[in-house]
Amino acid sequence: MSDGRPAWAQRIAAERTARDWSQLDAVKALRAHAPSELPADDSMVRQWKRWEAGAMPGEFYRPIIAATFGTVTHALFPAPSRRNGDEEILVASGMETLEIVGRLNRSDVDNATLDALRITTDRLCSEYPHLPSEQLLIEGRQWLKRVVDLASKNLTLAQHREVLALSGWLALLVGCVEYDTGNRHAAESTRRAALSLATESDHAEVAGWAHEMRAWFALTTGDYKGVIAAAQAGAEQAAHHGVAVQLAGQEAKAWARLGDRRQVEVALDRGRRLLEGMPHPDNLDHHFVVDPAKFDFYAMDCYRLVGEDKLARTLADEVLRVGTDFDGMERSPMRNAEARVTLGVTAAREGDLEQALIHGERALQGDRQSVPSLIMTSRELAAVLRQRYATEPAAQEYLTHLRDLGQAKPGFLPS
Repeated sequence: MSDGRPAWAQRIAAERTARDWSQLDAVKALRAHAPSELPADDSMVRQWKRWEAGAMPGEFYRPIIAATFGTVTHALFPAPSRRNGDEEILVASGMETLEIVGRLNRSDVDNATLDALRITTDRLCSEYPHLPSEQLLIEGRQWLKRVVDLASKNLTLAQHREVLALSGWLALLVGCVEYDTGNRHAAESTRRAALSLATESDHAEVAGWAHEMRAWFALTTGDYKGVIAAAQAGAEQAAHHGVAVQLAGQEAKAWARLGDRRQVEVALDRGRRLLEGMPHPDNLDHHFVVDPAKFDFYAMDCYRLVGEDKLARTLADEVLRVGTDFDGMERSPMRNAEARVTLGVTAAREGDLEQALIHGERALQGDRQSVPSLIMTSRELAAVLRQRYATEPAAQEYLTHLRDLGQAKPGFLPS
């Protein structure tokens, strides 16, 4: 097979190999997910060979192939979309930031200003993966204050609800960055504020994300029952929004840490089915949009925890591929860091200490980090290293590095 094949063709071959399936095994698994009768095995095996060689499957087969491998159509066969937030603001409203701020100081606010604020909020949420956390925190808090101050202006009822919703989105963003940087108490206060704004504006999606943040906080502090409770509360409020997919992912991660493989599969399958039925996102960079690749990221975490090393490694490679541009620039540095930890864990379990440490150290080197999430996953690599390589100086050096990172954020010190 040539390396020049499309990424999706390489992936379905890797997914099949990770399951120790022959191509005939893959065809039989495909049948189990097909909504109607498929051609005979010999014909389907020839078809499968063509797909792995790079011939694009038809629209009928794409979702079936995705389901066979426990993912969604657009994760295997993506339709990428990137947006320029600053250009969108100008196109939509003709306003730059200074003009928007000037309009906010008036006694009344027009709909064009609210449109510009909505796009500004989207832009900030889309910069979450890339912008240094300190800068994003400053900008997010500044815009949150400006939008909250609008509540005292002369607004219609509809405008008032819009302002509350925008405040909720900005509070969610600020809370996430606060938590990334280790400020747990501020993050929880901001999350509660977002939930209150969601309740006041009757905004189910913002409420769902506030519950998702509670699930995330609980996951990284080891409160796995709390994760499940938060995920279920959020799903009840926002069952038809994209956040329900991420809530299912968080629940699956909690079940994986509790050692319940069956519940892991149930939660992942629920999230996969929800995501498969949703339209492809317009903006893949938006932090509060669940893009198809993010579902693979959640599944990677779960497979690593339940000991499915081949599947975890295959998905980690896919997370890194999708999260890195052609020039080597990382589009998803935080996801990439956790994928490298996954590769480190699987290498350590296979007896390759050198590769385990290369991946583990690389994960700790990124400029844009979610410290609690990174420590949580790195703790798993540390456990394998302590168990298998306790006397190795290189392993001890990595453990010291990880301990230093934890001491810098004492609320997330690994055990």
